[in-house]
Amino acid sequence: MFAARLKTSAVLVVTGLAALTLLPTASPAKPAAKPAAKAAPAAPRWSSTITTSGIGAYSIGNPAAKVKLVEYFSYTCHVCGDFARAATAPLKTLYIDKGLVLFEYRNLVRDPIDMTAALLARCGGPKAFAGNHAAIFAGQPALLDKVTKATDAQKTSWFEGTTGERARKIAADTGLTALMSARGYTAAQQNACLDDGVAQAELTGMTNIGRNADRVAGTPAFFLNGRRVEVTAWPAVKSQLDLALKPS
Repeated sequence: MFAARLKTSAVLVVTGLAALTLLPTASPAKPAAKPAAKAAPAAPRWSSTITTSGIGAYSIGNPAAKVKLVEYFSYTCHVCGDFARAATAPLKTLYIDKGLVLFEYRNLVRDPIDMTAALLARCGGPKAFAGNHAAIFAGQPALLDKVTKATDAQKTSWFEGTTGERARKIAADTGLTALMSARGYTAAQQNACLDDGVAQAELTGMTNIGRNADRVAGTPAFFLNGRRVEVTAWPAVKSQLDLALKPS
Protein backbone atom coordinates (compact mmCIF):
# COMPACT_ATOMS: atom_id res chain seq x y z
CA MET A 1 0.00 0.00 0.00
CA PHE A 2 2.82 2.39 0.92
CA ALA A 3 4.63 1.53 -2.33
CA ALA A 4 1.51 2.26 -4.33
CA ARG A 5 1.09 5.64 -2.65
CA LEU A 6 4.76 6.46 -3.32
CA LYS A 7 4.33 5.52 -6.96
CA THR A 8 1.21 7.67 -7.21
CA SER A 9 3.01 10.65 -5.58
CA ALA A 10 5.91 10.31 -8.02
CA VAL A 11 3.50 10.34 -10.95
CA LEU A 12 1.81 13.51 -9.62
CA VAL A 13 5.15 15.23 -9.14
CA VAL A 14 6.26 14.38 -12.67
CA THR A 15 2.89 15.44 -14.08
CA GLY A 16 3.06 18.73 -12.19
CA LEU A 17 6.54 19.45 -13.47
CA ALA A 18 5.42 18.72 -17.03
CA ALA A 19 2.52 21.11 -16.62
CA LEU A 20 4.83 23.83 -15.37
CA THR A 21 6.97 23.53 -18.47
CA LEU A 22 3.88 24.15 -20.60
CA LEU A 23 2.96 27.42 -18.90
CA PRO A 24 3.72 30.51 -21.09
CA THR A 25 6.73 32.47 -19.94
CA ALA A 26 6.43 36.24 -19.63
CA SER A 27 8.33 38.19 -22.33
CA PRO A 28 10.75 40.82 -21.07
CA ALA A 29 9.14 44.27 -21.12
CA LYS A 30 10.04 46.28 -24.23
CA PRO A 31 11.27 49.81 -23.69
CA ALA A 32 8.72 52.47 -24.59
CA ALA A 33 9.14 53.68 -28.15
CA LYS A 34 10.60 57.15 -28.47
CA PRO A 35 8.38 59.68 -30.21
CA ALA A 36 9.41 60.23 -33.83
CA ALA A 37 11.47 63.34 -34.35
CA LYS A 38 9.64 66.06 -36.21
CA ALA A 39 10.95 66.63 -39.71
CA ALA A 40 12.54 70.00 -40.24
CA PRO A 41 10.33 72.29 -42.33
CA ALA A 42 11.37 72.40 -45.97
CA ALA A 43 13.28 75.49 -46.98
CA PRO A 44 11.24 77.85 -49.16
CA ARG A 45 11.90 77.73 -52.88
CA TRP A 46 12.17 81.43 -53.53
CA SER A 47 11.81 81.03 -57.29
CA SER A 48 8.09 80.54 -56.66
CA THR A 49 7.84 84.05 -55.20
CA ILE A 50 6.98 86.52 -57.95
CA THR A 51 6.40 90.23 -57.38
CA THR A 52 5.52 93.02 -59.78
CA SER A 53 7.33 96.33 -59.54
CA GLY A 54 5.74 99.75 -59.94
CA ILE A 55 6.82 99.86 -63.59
CA GLY A 56 5.30 96.45 -64.37
CA ALA A 57 8.52 94.43 -64.30
CA TYR A 58 8.49 90.95 -62.79
CA SER A 59 10.89 90.10 -59.96
CA ILE A 60 11.61 86.52 -58.93
CA GLY A 61 13.05 85.55 -55.56
CA ASN A 62 13.36 86.73 -51.98
CA PRO A 63 12.31 90.40 -51.75
CA ALA A 64 14.72 90.77 -48.81
CA ALA A 65 17.68 89.20 -50.64
CA LYS A 66 21.10 90.75 -50.09
CA VAL A 67 21.60 91.16 -53.83
CA LYS A 68 19.18 92.53 -56.42
CA LEU A 69 20.07 91.84 -60.04
CA VAL A 70 18.22 93.71 -62.79
CA GLU A 71 18.47 92.69 -66.44
CA TYR A 72 17.29 94.77 -69.37
CA PHE A 73 16.75 92.34 -72.24
CA SER A 74 15.20 92.00 -75.68
CA TYR A 75 13.73 88.86 -77.21
CA THR A 76 15.37 89.65 -80.57
CA CYS A 77 18.82 90.09 -78.98
CA HIS A 78 20.87 86.93 -79.58
CA VAL A 79 23.29 87.77 -76.74
CA CYS A 80 20.29 87.96 -74.40
CA GLY A 81 19.28 84.53 -75.69
CA ASP A 82 22.75 83.15 -75.00
CA PHE A 83 22.58 84.51 -71.46
CA ALA A 84 19.09 83.13 -70.79
CA ARG A 85 19.95 79.65 -72.04
CA ALA A 86 23.18 79.52 -70.01
CA ALA A 87 22.00 81.27 -66.84
CA THR A 88 18.41 80.22 -66.16
CA ALA A 89 19.12 76.90 -64.40
CA PRO A 90 22.18 77.85 -62.29
CA LEU A 91 20.80 81.28 -61.40
CA LYS A 92 17.63 79.64 -60.06
CA THR A 93 19.33 76.77 -58.23
CA LEU A 94 22.38 78.49 -56.77
CA TYR A 95 21.08 81.97 -56.03
CA ILE A 96 17.34 82.59 -56.35
CA ASP A 97 16.00 79.45 -54.65
CA LYS A 98 18.43 79.95 -51.76
CA GLY A 99 17.08 83.45 -51.14
CA LEU A 100 20.40 85.09 -52.00
CA VAL A 101 19.38 87.01 -55.13
CA LEU A 102 16.24 88.83 -56.28
CA PHE A 103 16.21 88.88 -60.08
CA GLU A 104 14.18 91.51 -61.95
CA TYR A 105 13.36 91.17 -65.65
CA ARG A 106 12.98 94.46 -67.53
CA ASN A 107 12.10 94.63 -71.19
CA LEU A 108 13.89 97.00 -73.53
CA VAL A 109 11.69 96.64 -76.60
CA ARG A 110 13.66 97.09 -79.81
CA ASP A 111 11.16 96.29 -82.58
CA PRO A 112 7.63 94.93 -83.28
CA ILE A 113 8.88 91.32 -83.12
CA ASP A 114 10.31 91.95 -79.67
CA MET A 115 7.05 93.60 -78.56
CA THR A 116 5.07 90.59 -79.79
CA ALA A 117 7.25 88.15 -77.85
CA ALA A 118 7.14 90.37 -74.75
CA LEU A 119 3.33 90.49 -74.79
CA LEU A 120 3.09 86.72 -75.18
CA ALA A 121 5.60 86.15 -72.37
CA ARG A 122 3.21 87.95 -70.03
CA CYS A 123 0.29 85.65 -70.91
CA GLY A 124 -0.91 83.95 -67.76
CA GLY A 125 0.34 86.66 -65.42
CA PRO A 126 3.35 86.75 -63.10
CA LYS A 127 3.31 83.05 -62.15
CA ALA A 128 3.55 81.95 -65.80
CA PHE A 129 6.15 84.51 -66.84
CA ALA A 130 9.40 82.64 -66.04
CA GLY A 131 8.29 79.56 -67.97
CA ASN A 132 7.12 81.58 -70.97
CA HIS A 133 10.30 83.67 -70.91
CA ALA A 134 12.55 80.60 -70.90
CA ALA A 135 10.51 78.92 -73.65
CA ILE A 136 10.69 81.95 -75.94
CA PHE A 137 14.44 82.24 -75.51
CA ALA A 138 14.83 78.47 -76.01
CA GLY A 139 13.02 78.89 -79.34
CA GLN A 140 14.82 82.13 -80.25
CA PRO A 141 17.18 80.63 -82.87
CA ALA A 142 14.21 79.30 -84.86
CA LEU A 143 12.34 82.59 -84.40
CA LEU A 144 15.25 84.69 -85.71
CA ASP A 145 15.70 82.28 -88.62
CA LYS A 146 12.06 82.76 -89.63
CA VAL A 147 12.47 86.54 -89.35
CA THR A 148 15.48 86.40 -91.68
CA LYS A 149 13.60 84.25 -94.21
CA ALA A 150 10.33 86.23 -94.11
CA THR A 151 9.14 87.67 -97.42
CA ASP A 152 8.98 91.39 -98.07
CA ALA A 153 5.18 91.18 -98.04
CA GLN A 154 5.24 89.57 -94.60
CA LYS A 155 7.62 92.17 -93.23
CA THR A 156 5.51 94.99 -94.62
CA SER A 157 2.40 93.58 -92.89
CA TRP A 158 4.25 93.65 -89.55
CA PHE A 159 4.03 97.43 -89.57
CA GLU A 160 0.37 97.75 -90.61
CA GLY A 161 -2.63 98.10 -88.28
CA THR A 162 -2.88 98.36 -84.51
CA THR A 163 -0.23 96.94 -82.20
CA GLY A 164 -2.40 93.87 -81.64
CA GLU A 165 -3.05 93.35 -85.37
CA ARG A 166 0.63 93.66 -86.21
CA ALA A 167 1.53 91.32 -83.36
CA ARG A 168 -0.87 88.61 -84.55
CA LYS A 169 0.76 88.61 -88.00
CA ILE A 170 4.24 88.53 -86.50
CA ALA A 171 3.36 85.73 -84.08
CA ALA A 172 1.95 83.59 -86.89
CA ASP A 173 4.87 84.23 -89.28
CA THR A 174 7.68 83.70 -86.74
CA GLY A 175 6.36 80.60 -84.99
CA LEU A 176 5.46 82.35 -81.74
CA THR A 177 1.82 81.35 -82.13
CA ALA A 178 2.79 77.69 -82.46
CA LEU A 179 5.19 77.95 -79.52
CA MET A 180 2.53 79.37 -77.21
CA SER A 181 -0.07 76.89 -78.47
CA ALA A 182 2.32 74.08 -77.49
CA ARG A 183 2.42 75.61 -74.01
CA GLY A 184 -1.36 75.30 -73.76
CA TYR A 185 -2.53 78.80 -74.71
CA THR A 186 -5.56 79.00 -76.97
CA ALA A 187 -5.81 81.40 -79.90
CA ALA A 188 -8.30 83.49 -77.92
CA GLN A 189 -5.94 83.72 -74.94
CA GLN A 190 -3.01 84.74 -77.14
CA ASN A 191 -5.07 87.37 -78.94
CA ALA A 192 -6.18 88.82 -75.60
CA CYS A 193 -2.53 89.11 -74.52
CA LEU A 194 -1.51 90.73 -77.81
CA ASP A 195 -4.39 93.24 -77.53
CA ASP A 196 -3.66 94.08 -73.86
CA GLY A 197 -3.28 97.86 -73.82
CA VAL A 198 -2.06 97.93 -70.22
CA ALA A 199 0.75 95.48 -70.99
CA GLN A 200 1.67 97.43 -74.13
CA ALA A 201 1.91 100.64 -72.10
CA GLU A 202 3.98 98.97 -69.36
CA LEU A 203 6.45 97.56 -71.87
CA THR A 204 6.78 100.91 -73.62
CA GLY A 205 7.22 102.71 -70.28
CA MET A 206 9.84 100.17 -69.13
CA THR A 207 11.73 100.70 -72.37
CA ASN A 208 11.68 104.48 -71.93
CA ILE A 209 12.97 104.17 -68.36
CA GLY A 210 15.78 101.95 -69.57
CA ARG A 211 16.81 104.31 -72.35
CA ASN A 212 16.27 107.66 -70.66
CA ALA A 213 16.75 107.09 -66.93
CA ASP A 214 19.19 104.16 -66.87
CA ARG A 215 20.99 105.13 -70.10
CA VAL A 216 20.76 101.65 -71.57
CA ALA A 217 21.78 101.68 -75.21
CA GLY A 218 21.99 97.93 -75.81
CA THR A 219 21.01 94.60 -74.34
CA PRO A 220 21.60 92.72 -72.20
CA ALA A 221 22.36 95.34 -69.55
CA PHE A 222 22.78 94.45 -65.88
CA PHE A 223 22.43 96.45 -62.69
CA LEU A 224 23.60 94.92 -59.42
CA ASN A 225 22.19 96.63 -56.32
CA GLY A 226 21.55 99.70 -58.46
CA ARG A 227 25.04 99.82 -59.97
CA ARG A 228 25.65 99.14 -63.66
CA VAL A 229 28.00 96.22 -64.24
CA GLU A 230 29.63 95.98 -67.66
CA VAL A 231 29.08 92.27 -68.26
CA THR A 232 26.91 90.34 -70.70
CA ALA A 233 27.75 86.62 -70.37
CA TRP A 234 26.71 84.31 -67.53
CA PRO A 235 30.22 83.48 -66.20
CA ALA A 236 30.98 87.19 -65.76
CA VAL A 237 27.58 87.85 -64.15
CA LYS A 238 28.13 84.90 -61.79
CA SER A 239 31.48 86.34 -60.73
CA GLN A 240 29.81 89.65 -59.91
CA LEU A 241 27.12 87.88 -57.87
CA ASP A 242 29.70 85.89 -55.91
CA LEU A 243 31.68 89.06 -55.20
CA ALA A 244 28.57 90.89 -53.98
CA LEU A 245 27.60 87.96 -51.72
CA LYS A 246 30.96 87.74 -49.95
CA PRO A 247 30.78 88.62 -46.24
CA SER A 248 31.84 92.22 -45.69
